[in-house]
Amino acid sequence: MGSYEYKTYDFVTPEEQRTGAPARHPVVIVGAGPVGLTAAVDLAYRGVRSVVLDDENQVSEGSRAICWAKRTLEIWDRLGCAEPMEAKGITWKLGKVFDGDRHLYTFDLLPEPHHKHPAFINLQQYYAEEYLIDRVNALDAVELRWSNRVTAVEPDADKVTLTIETPDGPYRTECDYLIACDGARSTVRKLMDLEFVGRYFEDRFLIADVKMKANFPTERWFWYHPPFHEGPSALLHRQADDVFRIDLQLGPEVDPDEEATPEKVVPRLKKMLGEDVEFELEWVSVYRFQARRLAKFRHGRVLFAGDSAHQVSPFGARGGNSGIPDAENLAWKLALVLGGKAPDDLLDSYDAERVYAADDNLRITSRTTDFMSAKGAVPVAFRDAALGLATKWPFARALVNAGRLSTATVHWDSPLNTPDGDDWAGGVVAGQVCEDAPVNGDDWLLDHLGRDFAFLYFFGAEAPVPDGLSGLARLEIPVQPLVVVPQGEGATAGGLTALADSEGCAFARYDARPGSCYLVRPDQTVAGRWRRFDEAAVRAALARASCRDAVAPAAPQEQAAEA
Repeated sequence: MGSYEYKTYDFVTPEEQRTGAPARHPVVIVGAGPVGLTAAVDLAYRGVRSVVLDDENQVSEGSRAICWAKRTLEIWDRLGCAEPMEAKGITWKLGKVFDGDRHLYTFDLLPEPHHKHPAFINLQQYYAEEYLIDRVNALDAVELRWSNRVTAVEPDADKVTLTIETPDGPYRTECDYLIACDGARSTVRKLMDLEFVGRYFEDRFLIADVKMKANFPTERWFWYHPPFHEGPSALLHRQADDVFRIDLQLGPEVDPDEEATPEKVVPRLKKMLGEDVEFELEWVSVYRFQARRLAKFRHGRVLFAGDSAHQVSPFGARGGNSGIPDAENLAWKLALVLGGKAPDDLLDSYDAERVYAADDNLRITSRTTDFMSAKGAVPVAFRDAALGLATKWPFARALVNAGRLSTATVHWDSPLNTPDGDDWAGGVVAGQVCEDAPVNGDDWLLDHLGRDFAFLYFFGAEAPVPDGLSGLARLEIPVQPLVVVPQGEGATAGGLTALADSEGCAFARYDARPGSCYLVRPDQTVAGRWRRFDEAAVRAALARASCRDAVAPAAPQEQAAEA
């Protein structure tokens, strides 16, 4: 059964076992799933070495997470991973919502043009992991250790010590920081005796991945009161390799083990697909919604990311698509701390920002679950009234909740933000991920952001490039100046990198006029913005975004070497 050929990865005796000598690593990552692998690649991208431990010797069994959002694709693109994923995955942006046989409405997740990446791709998790492993194996800065099971975690003030079981026996190793990305059943979390807080939902859901030839469009189809199933809801997605994801809501009283058997699954699918449709079961799982998280994601030198830190309903694709930004948020901060350019306090902002993001996702997915699994006369009446009005009235469609699809969280109250001091009608606020835009004809704005801090200056004839802009690159924490030039203006950027606004999208999406400027963090998130360049204000914002009291210029000899 199954169209994916699982390959195994060889166990290699770690150096600590070969030599018997202790080892100290900058970062150890537990878990070689999408989040852990992304963290390893991002750290390597920033010059930080890491060791990744996984207790298995292959990618995840079953398709698991399949919907990867635009923001996740932007992160993977920056890390050199997105191209094979988008080539293999199924691109989509349209969804349809039904009530019984009645089509209520269609939604478009990316209605405007001029974006590099699609709203979503559907790609089985095992493929995503495979491509990430290929990327890791091309990097000298990452050591991926298969069949390495963590059995003890000993955090100290200046390090974390791990005991690890392997086919060659146990060994111990140390690291400056430990990142736990080992999933919902996190071993690290259990070893540290940490508990989730939150809630379980009563209803159970069946996931069935079905391989078949079918003419369903590449859209997300969601049914309330499906005519082919006795449960309250159903969902259909197309994946790669002619595999379809089908979710069926079963209710709270079913036996999960029994419902996962072919004897129960196949008749349900035949009611949906038709008795004559030939299909093959790829993977089956029965689950309950969970809305839970750790109280804190940082515990000294141990940091939790992805499902080891938080669990949400899969409706809305907010699990993996919040875990990947966890990894990105943490990687640049760890790189600055380990490089001695920022204090350890910067890592507290990881906890503040990603706990906020988790709560945002938990709130949204819990509302979805409460709407889908309405209990009691009033919630049921509200749901059915919204469904009844949604065909004709747009306001009612906003009330129908079939899963709010994942978007990047805006960290409104991040301690790293510099609040606006000028008037803005729109644009990208502090704490929000930058909007992409085509530049220089065949290039993209985000391709120029994401390694270091960057500074976007929007040029115009009445706002020439300020004299102090080039000096930002010589700060102790360097800031890359980028000058956005209106298309056809023909201006130079005073020796700095010029980005011609090919379609006018950059000026529009950033609510920019000549002289507007943005300070951008290494995770492509805005730290502050101004209507005119003020070097002192930019330096203060940089200090705030890196948790430093002051940001000093480079020493004279360093400036000469860089020049």
